[in-house]
Amino acid sequence: MADYQVIARRWRPQRFEDIVGQDHIVRTLRNAIETERIAHAYLFVGPRGTGKTSTARVFAKALNAEGGPKIDPSDKSDISQSIMNGNCLDVIEIDGASNNSVDQIRDLREECQYAPAQCTFKIYIIDEVHMLSASAFNALLKTLEEPPAHVKFIFATTESQKVLPTIISRCQRFEFRPISVEVLVERLTQIAKSEKVTVADGALYSIARLASGGMRDAQSILDQMISFCGENISQDDVLDVYGLVGPDRIQALGNAMGTGDYPKLVELVETFSSEGRDLYRVLQDVETLVRESLMEAIQGGGTSDKLGASLPSESLLRMLDALQQSEIALQKGLSEKVNFEVALLRAVEASQVRALDNLIRELKGLKEAPEESGKKKA
Repeated sequence: MADYQVIARRWRPQRFEDIVGQDHIVRTLRNAIETERIAHAYLFVGPRGTGKTSTARVFAKALNAEGGPKIDPSDKSDISQSIMNGNCLDVIEIDGASNNSVDQIRDLREECQYAPAQCTFKIYIIDEVHMLSASAFNALLKTLEEPPAHVKFIFATTESQKVLPTIISRCQRFEFRPISVEVLVERLTQIAKSEKVTVADGALYSIARLASGGMRDAQSILDQMISFCGENISQDDVLDVYGLVGPDRIQALGNAMGTGDYPKLVELVETFSSEGRDLYRVLQDVETLVRESLMEAIQGGGTSDKLGASLPSESLLRMLDALQQSEIALQKGLSEKVNFEVALLRAVEASQVRALDNLIRELKGLKEAPEESGKKKA
């Protein structure tokens, strides 16, 4: 039986056009090739699964295109195929977590001096570069500042604050953004059609929401759901497998909070807990709903009815703040259910507290009103 290749690998970007959700980066890299303004070092920063390493490979393939650099190299050439497969002699991918010593960086620095064996450029792609030790960073500084003409560096990291400023200042920095839910759903729809799988719209939205902006995570979740469900995937299947709660019940929970319906709130929490739902994910979904209500209030005159009652922006802001402050307790507390209940109840109480300055302003207005009416009678 042939080896199965997961969706995330089969659908890995092969060209600039395949990179989704990072149009600003694709445009810059393409322009750099067309105008021959190619830097010697690049730093790709962003969350996991947003396309940093894939973009580095596509960029390396464009730089080493036959007769290039070209923005649209042939996918059939031996060099292009070897680069995308990760076995090209002149495009060296290094894992920063396991190659982080100063000796290994010194070896890399010596290898840089040799001309490429088959390509135009010798390109070093160092993933998770923030894992390099301080001495390894320092050993790389001089080479990074004045590398040989045939050498290019592409660094990728999820934690840019751990990279030395002296390294960052020698690179062109690119910020990879979390991919929007709409873009994820569009790509997942394309993949499902190609795989001949029927996926409900609600299921696609739930998968995209679970991925938290990462294309690779979304593809891996879809792959798992195909293994679980076969050719038909419903929203309930995704919710059950990953312990999510549907939008309707999130809205019901939000309404219970907005109207101060404590019995209904406790009942819903009990139901979610007995069904084995991921309460931390439920908390995040409630925060999203409250934030949407807050934005609606800000844009619509100061109040919102999205939570079942007319709530001012001030109350919604306090409710959202209380929910966010409860995240750590929910993650690290001993009883997830109890901490979740307390978080919701505390958020409701916070939304019902009136700000002291507003109360003083109202009392002052009540005091001044009778005085003015008395003056008019006199």
